[in-house]
Amino acid sequence: MLESLQFEALRRLGLNQNLLPLLHPLLGQHPKADPVRITEIHRDALRLEGSQGPLRARVHPQLLNALQAQGQRLAVGDWVLAEAEGDQHWVREHIPPLNSLNRRDPEGRLQPLVSNVDCALLVLGLDHDFNLARLDRYLVLTRSADVPAVVVLSKADLCAQPAERLKAVRRHLAHSHLGLLDVLAVDTTSAASCEALSPYLGLGQTLVLLGSSGAGKSTLTNSLCGHSEQLTGAVRMDDSRGRHTTTSRSLHRCQSGACIIDTPGLRGLALDADAATVAQAFDDVQELAQACRFRNCSHGDEPGCAVRESLGAERLKSYEKLQREARRGEMTALERREQLARWKSVIKSVQLKQRLRGRD
Repeated sequence: MLESLQFEALRRLGLNQNLLPLLHPLLGQHPKADPVRITEIHRDALRLEGSQGPLRARVHPQLLNALQAQGQRLAVGDWVLAEAEGDQHWVREHIPPLNSLNRRDPEGRLQPLVSNVDCALLVLGLDHDFNLARLDRYLVLTRSADVPAVVVLSKADLCAQPAERLKAVRRHLAHSHLGLLDVLAVDTTSAASCEALSPYLGLGQTLVLLGSSGAGKSTLTNSLCGHSEQLTGAVRMDDSRGRHTTTSRSLHRCQSGACIIDTPGLRGLALDADAATVAQAFDDVQELAQACRFRNCSHGDEPGCAVRESLGAERLKSYEKLQREARRGEMTALERREQLARWKSVIKSVQLKQRLRGRD
């Protein structure tokens, strides 16, 4: 069992009361181990922090084999049990996370981004990084894990009309009510950003910053933590692309008692979501669809489509694109090959008709 002083120290690292029923039985099995949180993951070692401060450790081969057999990976934000053996610390147990934000890697394998988070800050720069379709993708990611989100429009000091961009986001999501806490425009270099986000920076809260490279995540982390512990870099002037100044996920502590997980830029985000999950994330489409004239309305060119009439074109386009991606992800390898063969047949047929028409 955790002593009260130890629990208070771990609570400042984001330990949630709901994790205790999972943690206590494992502490009984490993009485010499300490509960610690993963703050960084490197190839051959983990950076951890617990009630006694930061430390480095390696994953015990027995736990590593068990995780691999279950198709699981450790993530920043996970809670584990670490035990000292001489000068080396070993991670002996992994406490199952309360939630996890996941994506698919290029091979289609599940990749956890972060675990045990209370809120996601979706950071979009008010420059060339501003992209509503990307925002919709992030919202599917957070909603699929039941993680509430705050949209943070960064670089408000560099935008001529930040209020107009703020209105554009709110119009885009006007009919959506699931999991979105607020939409804010901030200057990430200013202390005012801390004031705007203060309702979400309470003691024991864990926030994750998601956004593309150069959106201002590391700058915001610096401001929220009260010092420049993260390197930041300029973006290219022609397209506002960042240079990946954050190269790995890392957990940092705020003066308010909250924890911030900064992440590398997500230029490509393959979602771990099926068609039903995407549909649930687009609650506005599902609600408006009830007023469509036809029950099986595809929200295309049917008359009396309430979705097309009320929802912004960009929002509907995002929904359709993410649904197509989800359906492709649900297909088996054989089904994908068959679909590819059908498309090749159609293309060849069109090309043949074009050649025959050219001979006439």
